[in-house]
Amino acid sequence: MSEQVDPQLQVAAPEHVANDVTEAPTTAVEVAANTQEDNTSASAAPKFASQEEVMAHLKTLLESPETADRTVLEACKSNFYRFHNEIIAKARQQFVAEGHEEADFVAPKLPLEEEFKQLLADIKVRRAEIAAKAEAERQANLARKLEIIEKLKELAADAELIDKNYDTFKALQTEWKELGAIPAERVTDTWKSFQHTVEQGYDLLRMNHEMREYDFKKNLEIKTRLCEAAEQLTTSDNVIDAFHQLQQLHAEYRETGPVAKELRDEVWSRFKTASTTINKRHQDFFIAQKQQEEENLQRKTEICERVEAIDLAPLRTMNDWETVAQQIIAMQAEWKTIGYAPRKANQQIFERFRTACDRFFIAKSQFNKEMRETFAANLAKKTALCEKAEQLSESTDWAATTKQLIALQAEWKTIGSVPNKASDTVWKRFSKACNTFFDRKKAANNTGSEEETANLAKKQDIIARLQQLIAEGSDNLHDAVKALQAEWNEVGHVPFKKKEQIYQAYRKACDTLYDTLHEEAGRRRIDNMVRRAASQGGNERQRLQRALDEKRAEIANYETNLSFLTAKSKSGSSLVADVERRIELLKRDLALLTEKIAQLGE
Repeated sequence: MSEQVDPQLQVAAPEHVANDVTEAPTTAVEVAANTQEDNTSASAAPKFASQEEVMAHLKTLLESPETADRTVLEACKSNFYRFHNEIIAKARQQFVAEGHEEADFVAPKLPLEEEFKQLLADIKVRRAEIAAKAEAERQANLARKLEIIEKLKELAADAELIDKNYDTFKALQTEWKELGAIPAERVTDTWKSFQHTVEQGYDLLRMNHEMREYDFKKNLEIKTRLCEAAEQLTTSDNVIDAFHQLQQLHAEYRETGPVAKELRDEVWSRFKTASTTINKRHQDFFIAQKQQEEENLQRKTEICERVEAIDLAPLRTMNDWETVAQQIIAMQAEWKTIGYAPRKANQQIFERFRTACDRFFIAKSQFNKEMRETFAANLAKKTALCEKAEQLSESTDWAATTKQLIALQAEWKTIGSVPNKASDTVWKRFSKACNTFFDRKKAANNTGSEEETANLAKKQDIIARLQQLIAEGSDNLHDAVKALQAEWNEVGHVPFKKKEQIYQAYRKACDTLYDTLHEEAGRRRIDNMVRRAASQGGNERQRLQRALDEKRAEIANYETNLSFLTAKSKSGSSLVADVERRIELLKRDLALLTEKIAQLGE
């Protein structure tokens, strides 16, 4: 480039060159500095369906650790332990369901956890290595750029020298642009020094006017394209991605040469306006996010306070405890609908909520344990009374045995409740033993009377009305049955020879009616569960499935017991019939549950 150029065509470096390109990096650096913290948390957090997906994603990150920012790793950790806690919770539930005490539960050690921790540690090591390497590269780039500036200064100090070495002058600029990043704190001053030196070179350089204009034109095209790209980003739905893309646009704008002086302000103003809009949307996004997190914290705090305020002292019965348990379960469901709290408080508020819930459920478990122990003791006492009554049922010492049985009945009333599954059975056993004796006594002392004959007619009429209810049905079937049963109990004894026959007819009619009531009540109960499932998700389906499994287990238990019973005696025959009826009712419930589970699947 030793060819002389007409001084009339010499173009001094316009003043706007410095301003045009020095303003851009300054803005970019400021933006990066102001949003550095936010960038870390701004990356879109991935979502996972299982621990295996988390592990697979971590293995991918291990191959490309430069993509593993803090937000992604926190999301992996949060999701992994969410699934981890769910597994532990299911194991605890299974442990309790198997009849163990919750307080004895020891969380199993899961094999994936150690591998998970190791992957996190390996990723952190790789990221540290990459960060160290990147920093070393930035320092090397800085050193080379400083060398380029010094060489440019040498060329720019002599007009004849820069004219003769124009190719070198351009090559040094190209090398500068191709060099990678340097330490952020040195970006602005280094760029200003470079740009000032280049401007000095252009001021001294006698270059062809057409070449100068061509450079301006190409630079204008590039910067116009960058302005358009920035303007498109102002309406992007993903403000985080738009912000990151803006940083790339700033880097390209900074490396692009000057434009004509008269266009300087217009082009830069256009690019800066779009940048300002994107930066404002980015800042607003995080302001809104932080506000939402504070609102989430407030809502979660209120739920914690509600659970902590529950007074356990008034809870005296299983129904009391179950009512409050359902309230807490509802609050747990509400908790799941609330998003994250601020990072510093998120784990703390969760621990507070879990502690409050554990306080209640541990107390409930202890109460249930104590009640089971009390019920078991009461059942043992009532079983002992049954055995005594059965021993006395065949006695012929009417007076003495009557006193003994009355004493046993009085003692029975002093004993508390027994398990629900055994309540009906043990009472029937006791009453049957007592009735056997008193029926024998009555038969021995009374062969029948007109009053008993009249009582027989009354009871036959009651049976007829029960059968009519079976045939016609009624909206108040339950109340009608209860009324007729009360009327039956008011009627006195019937002739002894007719007693068993009339009672069996009465029992058959009542069983038929209660089967109808049981089926209707079961359908209503299951329909309510299905409706709740529609509004609450899959919890009710799980509850229906558990109920189905319980019914199956109960049927199997009754069928096993049935095989040990004998129908040779009247008592054996009655017990066999009662067990068979219970099995039939359970099978009806089983069919209803199966039907409703199928409906939920649809």
